[in-house]
Amino acid sequence: MGVFWSCGYHGTSLPDLLDATNLSRGSLYSAFGDKRGLFLRALDRYIDDAFARIDEELDPRKSAIAGLRSFLAGYVQRTSGARGKRGCLVVATAMELAAHDAEVAKRIRRFFSTVEASLTRAFERAHSEGQLVDGCEPASAARVLLSMAEGIRVVAKTGIDRVVWQSTVDALLDRFVK
Repeated sequence: MGVFWSCGYHGTSLPDLLDATNLSRGSLYSAFGDKRGLFLRALDRYIDDAFARIDEELDPRKSAIAGLRSFLAGYVQRTSGARGKRGCLVVATAMELAAHDAEVAKRIRRFFSTVEASLTRAFERAHSEGQLVDGCEPASAARVLLSMAEGIRVVAKTGIDRVVWQSTVDALLDRFVK
């Protein structure tokens, strides 16, 4: 996963994968079929890890707004410093492969739709808790937040400061909160 994440799918060679996995060519092909098979497994793992992290951040045992703040703080943390310059495997894959690979596009769509649904549920909880400004529609707010969070992943590759991003996401969420 790390090699694909750092180099991209097309930038990753078979020798890179053999070095990273300590597998022989035959063992790699036997285990994963081919480079694409290994990539899809790595992408699935990255996505599953992201879902687990997001579920923890949006934990329904805390207030919805606290969960949304935790979700955004997580994005800010992951986009800061060297980690931020590395970027997001999902975003990089969407840019590199989704337009040309139906199976990859399906995985990327599933990722974004699942995150959007999680955010929508959090905003619906916030609405039921009386924490949203009048007229704030949970599904629309979720799409805005998702677009902002993923946009941060792209722009942060240029090295913008964590404090700037944190104040930006706080200002955005504050537009939705009473």
